[in-house]
Amino acid sequence: MKPQPLRIAFGRLMQESNSFSSVLTTRADFERSHLLSGETLMSACQPKNWEVEGFLKNLELSGFVKGVQALAPETELIPLLSAWSISGGPVSRAFFDKITADFCERLRQAGPVDGVFLALHGAMGVEGGGDPETELITAIREVVGQVPIAVSFDLHANLTRSKVELIDLICAYQTNPHYDMAKTGFRAGQLLLKTLQNKIQPTRAWRSLPLLLAGGNTVTLLSPMRQVFKRMRQMQADPRVLNVNLLMCHPYLDHPELGWAVEVSTDNAPELAEQLADELAETCWQLRHQQPPEFLSAPEMLKQVRQAKFARKWGSVAVCDASDVVGAGGTGENTHLLKFLLDEATDLVSLYPLRDPAAVAELWELSEGDVCEIAVGGKLQPEINPAVGVKGRVRLQKQTQSFGRVVVLDLDHLQLVLTEGYAMPMKPDFYLDLGLSVRQADIVITKNFFHFRIYYLGHSRRNLYVKTQGITDFDRLLDVVSPYPAWPKDQLTDWREIDAQKRQVALKAPQSKPKLESNPKRQQQLGLVVLAFALLAGHLFYHRGLLPRGWRRAGR
Repeated sequence: MKPQPLRIAFGRLMQESNSFSSVLTTRADFERSHLLSGETLMSACQPKNWEVEGFLKNLELSGFVKGVQALAPETELIPLLSAWSISGGPVSRAFFDKITADFCERLRQAGPVDGVFLALHGAMGVEGGGDPETELITAIREVVGQVPIAVSFDLHANLTRSKVELIDLICAYQTNPHYDMAKTGFRAGQLLLKTLQNKIQPTRAWRSLPLLLAGGNTVTLLSPMRQVFKRMRQMQADPRVLNVNLLMCHPYLDHPELGWAVEVSTDNAPELAEQLADELAETCWQLRHQQPPEFLSAPEMLKQVRQAKFARKWGSVAVCDASDVVGAGGTGENTHLLKFLLDEATDLVSLYPLRDPAAVAELWELSEGDVCEIAVGGKLQPEINPAVGVKGRVRLQKQTQSFGRVVVLDLDHLQLVLTEGYAMPMKPDFYLDLGLSVRQADIVITKNFFHFRIYYLGHSRRNLYVKTQGITDFDRLLDVVSPYPAWPKDQLTDWREIDAQKRQVALKAPQSKPKLESNPKRQQQLGLVVLAFALLAGHLFYHRGLLPRGWRRAGR
């Protein structure tokens, strides 16, 4: 008798929470970003469609679908629901409880399944406190029983003992800025399928590090993290190793077990998993003295922009508002930098985003071309961001899917983009879709730590980070309350004792470094990846405007 095809359910609930924000993330925020279910979700996961419209075509779920179908196309895939929102304040309890119930009800209606895949962030918070992702997985476990559950995590997830005990397979991003979301889903799908087919027997080990910040800029293509992730790839080249994860936590999350973590999965090789987890944890611990760089003050930033004449001639200077990084849960309401640019940068053209739903509603009653005076900011978190009075002309009013209603105010040297939803100019399309030229501006404000460095390559010639005052300043870490000491808040000399406490295991002596088996094919693949990056860089420099136009015409 022919065996029945495997049945695997899949879905997503992703949001990164900043516990210092008093602005809850609600259903409306998810609806603006991404909220799909059933066959609509399955359609979005096909290669030619957009999994998250306006963000990226292929992410974890489409990667998962592709990974499973590549090995076993007869597998029955059951789409549950997918909800994703831009980073922000904790998720409202009402919405979280409702979507958890929706997940469970769809699973009951689907009938028995052999496995479940979930795309989670790993650093979600919820109104009133708690660990919502653990709650979600616990609720799903009550429906599906002890079938294998695989989860993909963001690189900044917070791994805890409860999550490790509930999840059978974990696959995290291995790039920062993140561009391997689909690849991560693909890897998780294939590992889950092979587990269900009894082709592999995952054995896992993990370590919890008392680290909040380490590794310098934490960009995986730059030192020191480049060497760490190179070593992780070497570990994964061993045929006994299934997957290696490094999770660098989200330092603005209020969680008692907050910190870095590593996790290693091997194919029925528990001792190897333990040894590799120890080695990777120690490698990360040695990077604790390499803290993020000091960000510029507003006056120093402006000085450097004025000095960057060639950069402004060829494009713009992208300035990350490090005190209000919406990509890390900032409200998007920083008025300190806005007032500084209005007062001090009158000789430069600036593009500035600001979230102010009330101001948008008031300006929506006017017509394009009308002159107005209005106070902006000072509504979402007035204790941090005081209101600023501006006078200008309504340049544009536009209804958007991702940011709600948007109004552009022409303030002479500064174009102010007021949004109803999150003000998230991670891509230049945020401005371009509003008729604002990024290349012709001098200063373009972004509110994202990492990804803008990729997306603005064709428009901006220099990247700067500026600090004023806000909820994504790194010194906010001093306000994180935890029962465990953590670096750099506390001057620790070793990680093992706290790790043992958090994992609730006996303290063991350090393990010796294991011997790995080589995989020449994998090394060749890595070489091809490096070559592909080099070719892509050459294409961008020559064909996408990174050289002066005259040089290209002259064939230089």
